[in-house]
Amino acid sequence: MTDFTAPLRLRLDGDALVSNWSWLNARSGKAACGAAIKADGYGTGAAEVMRRLMKAGCRDFFVSNWGEAIAVEPLLEQGVSLAVLHGVRAEDMAAALQSRARPVLNSPAQIARWKGAGGGACDVMVDTGMNRLGLDWRQDVVAETEELEVVTLLSHLASADEDTPLTATQLNRFQDIRNIVPAARYSLANSAGICLGESYAFDLTRPGLALYGGVPRAQAAGAIRQVVFPQAQVLQRRRVLAGDTIGYNATHIAERDMEVAVLNLGYADGYLRGFSGRGSVAFEGESLPVAGRVSMDLVAVDASRSPHVAEGDWVDIDYALPSAAAASGLSQYELLTGLGARFDRVWY
Repeated sequence: MTDFTAPLRLRLDGDALVSNWSWLNARSGKAACGAAIKADGYGTGAAEVMRRLMKAGCRDFFVSNWGEAIAVEPLLEQGVSLAVLHGVRAEDMAAALQSRARPVLNSPAQIARWKGAGGGACDVMVDTGMNRLGLDWRQDVVAETEELEVVTLLSHLASADEDTPLTATQLNRFQDIRNIVPAARYSLANSAGICLGESYAFDLTRPGLALYGGVPRAQAAGAIRQVVFPQAQVLQRRRVLAGDTIGYNATHIAERDMEVAVLNLGYADGYLRGFSGRGSVAFEGESLPVAGRVSMDLVAVDASRSPHVAEGDWVDIDYALPSAAAASGLSQYELLTGLGARFDRVWY
């Protein structure tokens, strides 16, 4: 079979990825800086992210489930750890007991399951106010964790990307738990938490979004570099006459004769309808706004000011995460993880 090149690609900047981790590592102070590579490295490819960050000095990685762990475990180097944030279901036990990855135990049932199977080292999540995963901070966490070899005791900040009293409340609760629950290490800060200062760092930070070009708080603006650069190929250039409409439901009416480039891109690829009439692409330094609705596989852009863009050319999708989030109404997390499998992923 001949090699196939897709009409969509993600240009992935490996230098920017490492630069982002290095900045987050420096902001973590004396704490180690890990990396969340769940959701296939936030859509960029977990294995390639792991290779690059291990080379840069990262020694702690986090995935969500055991399927993700199995995919990257062969890459583990000596002294590098892998933790599975969703813990262990009954269905996970066979894989978990054979794995070098550690479960992050989240409930009394998971703890009992792990103890009953003779599991060894583990991590434990304590919920300090998010009410998602973890032991309730108001329960007797000391009793729940007895007889466990806890490598890392974790909690997760619910809204560190905003200025809210809950963040300081969670910090205080976690400090109290740290004083009574024995563990080798303690970890609270995500990307936004790292920006809040070293008091949130404890022994280990766990950035995710900021590694991949997301800006979680103003403190990171200018320091975090874009990693993901989507590109799409032009399928057709066409003339649209004044008064004609473009796309589904005729939401764009041409005010004058115009040129349109139709791109091999749509909401099936994660370029969602929030970009309809709001997004843009670039070609040879010229901005080409989206004209009409984004459809499943196609997007039309106004190419009137770009006379040279033609069938087969590649255009750059404007996808710097903060500005793309503002334009589309989507979160930076959705923008990253929603980029679909039809993109070729090319690291450079």
